[in-house]
Amino acid sequence: MPISFRKMHGLGNDFVVIDAREVPVAMSAHRAAALADRRTGIGCDQLILLEKSEVADVKMRIFNHDGSEVEACGNASRAVGLLLGGTQSIETLGGLIHSEARTEGVSVDMGAPRLGWDEIPVAYAMDTLDMPVGWEDLENPVGVNVGNPHVIFFVPDADAVDLERLGPLIECDPLFPHKINVNVASVVGTDHLKLRVWERGVGLTRACGTGACATAVAAIRRKLTGRKVRVDLPGGPLTIAWPDGGNIDMTGPAALSFEGTFEDADFPA
Repeated sequence: MPISFRKMHGLGNDFVVIDAREVPVAMSAHRAAALADRRTGIGCDQLILLEKSEVADVKMRIFNHDGSEVEACGNASRAVGLLLGGTQSIETLGGLIHSEARTEGVSVDMGAPRLGWDEIPVAYAMDTLDMPVGWEDLENPVGVNVGNPHVIFFVPDADAVDLERLGPLIECDPLFPHKINVNVASVVGTDHLKLRVWERGVGLTRACGTGACATAVAAIRRKLTGRKVRVDLPGGPLTIAWPDGGNIDMTGPAALSFEGTFEDADFPA
């Protein structure tokens, strides 16, 4: 039987979205990776599977390009918010979030950041605001969990970092039992950051919504910016706000690229 999908993206971070709320669709790491393959599948950074939820309007399952299932994806949350319209509660492995489709884009309440060493998590106790670790010239990052784990390095020039080489080394370091998303950021102004992200299970990405949220929280904690920040990624800007002691609000665009179908038997679960 043919299975319908939508190809969507948020700032170039692209997704295959399958709505399985009415007709269940089996998904495995093997199948997700095959569909995500850009040569022999549909091609995407993440595959998104929408299912019925007992605690929210919809359940969103997120599979990275390598087939691993992960907790959160900010850009995918905006894409799902655009697809469903209005205001929605969305269940994820990283917790319950809320989206609202607005004229200026889709806003997502990403919940409160988790800042403890055991919440990131890292392998042993340490100060997550100034972590006493380093990889070559990348030193003393900030650790933040926004439904998925991130480390953020503030550097003079984010473009000058060889993230394609250092990203996988840091991602898979034993310090991070669940692996890690790696962010390198430069402060452009008091409310403006430039960011590049090596995404766990994906690689270099044009945009990472949770990375933008984590980096804004890190900058605010270090008093590098105010509490509302423009974050420029290779794919475009996001606006991140973190009121004192509150939840993170992320606002930015999402778009539908095209719709299609694939045969169930061509991509076995």
